[in-house]
Amino acid sequence: MAPLPKKKYPKSRQGKRRSHLNAERPPTSYCPQCHSPKLNHHVCPTCGTYDGREVIKIKTKKKAE
Repeated sequence: MAPLPKKKYPKSRQGKRRSHLNAERPPTSYCPQCHSPKLNHHVCPTCGTYDGREVIKIKTKKKAE
């Protein structure tokens, strides 16, 4: 038979042990062309520019009138 702990550890000790396991938000910046938030070192999903030039063309939805 395997050894068992004598008593249950408190949840505060568990929280101290796992204090570094928190999730972090990815770093974001603002696009210089359209000023919408985007991930650093990525193409802007709103206007499609990167480093001051258009890299991808963004399709716009046509409005049904």
